[in-house]
Amino acid sequence: MITFDEARAFVLAGCARNATELLGLNEARGSVTAQEVVAAEQVPPFANTAVDGYAVLAADIASVPTTLQVTGTVRAGMSGADSPVAPGCAVRIMTGAPVPPGADAIVMVEDTEGSPTGDTVVVTASATVGQHIRPAGDDVNPGDPVIGFGTELTAAHLGVLATIGVTEIEVVRRPRVGVISTGDELVDDGSALAPGQIRDSNRLTLRKLLESHGFETIDLGLAQDDEQVIEAAMLLGAESCDAIVTTGGVSMGDFDFVKVVLERIGDMRWMQIAIRPAKPLAFGTIARSDGTAVPVFGLPGNPVSSMVSYELFCRPGLRKMSGFDDENLDIGIVSGVLDAPMKRRPDGKINFARVVCRWDMATSTYRVRSAGAQGSHQMAAMAAANGLAELPDGPTLEAGATVRVRLLRP
Repeated sequence: MITFDEARAFVLAGCARNATELLGLNEARGSVTAQEVVAAEQVPPFANTAVDGYAVLAADIASVPTTLQVTGTVRAGMSGADSPVAPGCAVRIMTGAPVPPGADAIVMVEDTEGSPTGDTVVVTASATVGQHIRPAGDDVNPGDPVIGFGTELTAAHLGVLATIGVTEIEVVRRPRVGVISTGDELVDDGSALAPGQIRDSNRLTLRKLLESHGFETIDLGLAQDDEQVIEAAMLLGAESCDAIVTTGGVSMGDFDFVKVVLERIGDMRWMQIAIRPAKPLAFGTIARSDGTAVPVFGLPGNPVSSMVSYELFCRPGLRKMSGFDDENLDIGIVSGVLDAPMKRRPDGKINFARVVCRWDMATSTYRVRSAGAQGSHQMAAMAAANGLAELPDGPTLEAGATVRVRLLRP
C-alpha cells in the first residue's frame, strides 16, 4: 500500500492546467482568471450623493436652523451642471445623482423642513465639507488592479467587472468530464432486478457532483464487462472530454476488465492506498488522436468509496485543471471537536469518516459528529454528511478530541 499523500501527489502531477478561453460575464462565474484585470475607468465616474437630500454649501448652514432658496432638482441619470448651487441656495438631490457645481456637502432630507410651496427649505443640522458626497474614483481609478490572476470569479467580481465596462474575460477553461460505469451486475433502466443485479447509482451521483462543482459532464453510459465495449467508451471519452471518471473494475478481481483495457490503451498506475474507505484507485492518462494526454480517474465501485475517492483525488485534480493553485484544491479544511467517540481500530490506514460539522457560536469552535453508519455501501450517511473527518491510525477517538475535517460543501 502507499500513503494518502503519495497517491494524491501522483494524481495532481498528472493533471495539467487547461488552456484558456474568453467568456462573457454571464458565463464566467466560478471560472478562474487567466489574467490580471486593470481598470480603465473611474468608479464612480463622477461625484455623487450617498443620500436623498439637498446639495448645499457647508458654510451656509454653519448656524442652524437656516432657510435656503431651492433652485432646482437633480435625479440619478441627470446632469448636475444645469442646477449649480449658489450661496444661500440649495438643490434637491436624489441618491446616486451627480453633485451639482458649487455644492460641497449634502444634507439628508431628514435634517430639513420643506416649505408648502417647495421653493425654500429649512436646514436643521449643519454639515461638514464633503458630507454624504462620494467622490469620483472613490472605489476604483484607472490603472488600479481590480482582479488578480488565478482568482475564482464570484458574483461580486463580475459586478466589479461590469462597473468598469469589461464585457468578457480570459479564464482557464473548466474541464469537460466523461463519466462511465462498468459491470454486468449494474442496471440503469428502472427494470426489475434479476438475481445478482444492483442499480447503477454511481454514474448519476458522480455526474451531478461534477456539475454542482462547476464541471461540464458527458454521460459515457453503462458498459458491461466486455473489453471491446469498455475500450470503445474510453476512446470516445478521450476524444470528446478533458478527463474521464470511471467506477468499478479497479480492484484485484479476476473480471476487472477496466484494468485490462486501460493497461492496453493508457498509461496507468493501479494503487492500493492506506485509507478507508476508497483504498483502490487507478489513475493515469489516455492519449487522444492529437497526442493530448487525457487524465483517467478509476474510482472504486462501492458507492461511498466512489464519492470519497472523488472528493480526495478527482475533485482536487479537476480543480487544478481549472486553474486553481495548490492552496485552493480543497474547498476547505477545518479543525473540529468531536461531540461523541468515533470508533476505529488500528489498521495502518487513515479513516475518512462521514460527519456533520457545524460552527458552535457559544464556544467558537467547529463541532463534529458522525453522520451515521460508516460502511462503504451505506449511502445514507454520505448524503447527510458535509465533511470527511480524518481519523489517524490508532484506537477510538474519544469525545472532545480534535480532528481535521475536509469540507464537502463551502
